[in-house]
Amino acid sequence: MNFDGTAFGVFLGLFLLVTVIGFAAVRWRRAESLAHLDEWGLGGRSFGGFVTWFLLGGDLYTAYTFIAVPALLYGAGAIGFFAVPYTIIVYPLIFILMPRLWSVSHRHGYVTPADFVRGRFDSRTLALAVAVTGIVATMPYIALQLVGIEAVLTAMGVHGSGWAKDLPLAIAFAILAAYTYTSGLRAPALIAFVKDTLIYVVILVAVIYIPTRLGGFGHIFDVAQQKLSSPKAAAAGASFIPAGKGYGAYWTLALGSALALFMYPHSITGVLATRDRNVIRRNAAALPAYSLLLGLIALLGFMALAANVVVPKTGLKANLAVPLLFRQMFPSWFAGVGFAAIAIGALVPAAIMSIAAANLFTRNVWGMFQDANASPAREAAVAKIVSLLVKVGALLIILFLKVDYALNFQLIGGILILQTFPAIAFGLYTRWFHRWALLAGWAVGIGTGIAMAYVTPNATGTQAHFGSSVYHWTYLGLDFKAYAALIAFALNVVVATTFTVLLRAARAPAGNDATTADDYEATAVPALNPAPVG
Repeated sequence: MNFDGTAFGVFLGLFLLVTVIGFAAVRWRRAESLAHLDEWGLGGRSFGGFVTWFLLGGDLYTAYTFIAVPALLYGAGAIGFFAVPYTIIVYPLIFILMPRLWSVSHRHGYVTPADFVRGRFDSRTLALAVAVTGIVATMPYIALQLVGIEAVLTAMGVHGSGWAKDLPLAIAFAILAAYTYTSGLRAPALIAFVKDTLIYVVILVAVIYIPTRLGGFGHIFDVAQQKLSSPKAAAAGASFIPAGKGYGAYWTLALGSALALFMYPHSITGVLATRDRNVIRRNAAALPAYSLLLGLIALLGFMALAANVVVPKTGLKANLAVPLLFRQMFPSWFAGVGFAAIAIGALVPAAIMSIAAANLFTRNVWGMFQDANASPAREAAVAKIVSLLVKVGALLIILFLKVDYALNFQLIGGILILQTFPAIAFGLYTRWFHRWALLAGWAVGIGTGIAMAYVTPNATGTQAHFGSSVYHWTYLGLDFKAYAALIAFALNVVVATTFTVLLRAARAPAGNDATTADDYEATAVPALNPAPVG
């Protein structure tokens, strides 16, 4: 693929702009010191409605949105549209659950969801399970963001051989790591303004300009239907409209993804960074505007089919569909703007994810078991180092684990993170579930979820393990396809409920609840007496 100097120049200029903003963010809403997780990891818990709208948008609408979803439509068909109803389902859940988590966390000084679980159920082991799950589930999600950056670099013709092939991605990673280390959550919050502006401009231009070049949306859908209905497409597991067992895959992907999204530590970090619980409610009402944008972005996959975009036989495969569409349809200078929008759209969530994972490790692994009396400055120092290590781990994932669709990185992470839903979401409303039962349910959910993903090949049979997150069940006369996360979650809830009944009947010690009913409706600012981590 030839190097496009004009596109790369525009891309580089915008990338350098956000890099400067990232380092300058350390002075934005400047605190006396960033040597505290409340400041470095939660931005001082001070963000209002306007900043939060951009931060949560930048947090939730990631390279998953701009690369993975259109790639799935390009390669597999309309099943990729599951992402649109799932984002619609998720906002009522935010409206119901997250204000309660904000209140109890601010009243007790909780920094992570695992902090809440420990306080609610008096179990370091359950809190550790939630923390480790959050960290591990976040790693492939960060890897997905780096896939987005890798895709645009490839589309611009920035490539090489051997170690030089991955050098540009490593440089981008190093820059991201540096300004995250220095500025904390303030960096992605400030960059989110640039990111969202670029994304809206590029997508609105794309959905108006590209169809005029391709003969209109009618022609686009006709071509997509023709190509996705061919025997070759069927052999690769694609279809224009899901049929038969595809219906089960579609609705379970939508529901399971919706339940999982706000269990991710980076989503909760964005919530806890707000200054008031009403900010969360207002944003839950306003964020569906992004769902409209997501629907338009998804259509880029069909546009790539209509434009006869051919992806080269690289490890990125269908993930190159949108970047190559931009290069083929736009003038070089605007293609550079589009590439920058995708890359910056990956940097913002990657930064938040690494911060959230670092907060979990610092508070609920290292803090609980290694240094229970650590000072706030010591906690912040550890979190900064861990945020770097998390990014290194994500980089290694994409260098050594290739998948047909980058979406699988997020969906496999969803299998893991959904198993924390009972402890976190149910815990916000009831303490009926026994702590040991929740741990047993978590273990069963994690084990079955991983097992289902491990034995599932991809549609073409070229990848025997972790090829898809949609599990095909054929046993005892049952034959269906469903998102493995939702099957594992159902087993999780059944086990947690059954064991709770048995343990309560046996009068097993349930521990002490550190929270009160009033804590879940509190409107106070951050606690004066933060909860201990030891």
